[in-house]
Amino acid sequence: MDVLELAKNMALAALEKKAVKIVMQDLRGKSDLCQYQMICSGRNEKQTQAICQSIEDVVRQKYGIKPVAVEGKQTGHWILLDFGAVIVHIFEDSIRKYYAVESLWPGVNEIPVP
Repeated sequence: MDVLELAKNMALAALEKKAVKIVMQDLRGKSDLCQYQMICSGRNEKQTQAICQSIEDVVRQKYGIKPVAVEGKQTGHWILLDFGAVIVHIFEDSIRKYYAVESLWPGVNEIPVP
C-alpha cells in the first residue's frame, strides 16, 4: 500500500464533506508516530463527525483497514484518527488555532492537497 496515496484519499474524503484548511505534512524521518499527518477543520461538531465518518468509510472500502484508535468522535471538537502511518486531526475551526498542531514540526514539507 502506498501511504501517500492513502493520505491523499483521506484528504479527498474530507473534501467531500466540505472540510476546510486541509494541511498534509510529510513527517517521514521527523516523527516516530507516523509518516504523514493531515489536519483539517469543520464549522461545527456535526461537520467534524461527518468528515471523520467519510474518512473511515473511504479507507475501509478502498484499503480494507480501520483506524488503530479514534479519539474525540463523540464530542467532535478535536477528532484524532490514528491509521498508524497516517494520523488525521479534525478540528472545529474555532479551536484549531489554540492547539496549533501543524506547528509541532516546523520546517516539514507540506504535501499539496488535491
